[in-house]
Amino acid sequence: MEIPPLSPALRPGSAAAATPDETRAKAAEAAEAFEAAFLAEMLKYTGVNETPSGFGGGEGEEAFASFLTDEYARLLAERGGIGVAEQVFGLIEQGMRGQ
Repeated sequence: MEIPPLSPALRPGSAAAATPDETRAKAAEAAEAFEAAFLAEMLKYTGVNETPSGFGGGEGEEAFASFLTDEYARLLAERGGIGVAEQVFGLIEQGMRGQ
């Protein structure tokens, strides 16, 4: 899972400053990506993709299980998640206002 870096355009007073709407959109995208990464790590510990002992897909299943977990996490974050993105977005906005 890749979290997009905060670009210089998100920093107030930068030469390549984006419009406020573009900045908010990028900040929201970064916050949602962070929540998806957080959820992916949490889902790994729940065993959501563990194969029952009587069945199994072998090495291929093990190799691709993390992709399924990441997709679950992305979809959870996209549909509202657990509130981490909103908190991160609020912190980003405070930073952009200089508070």
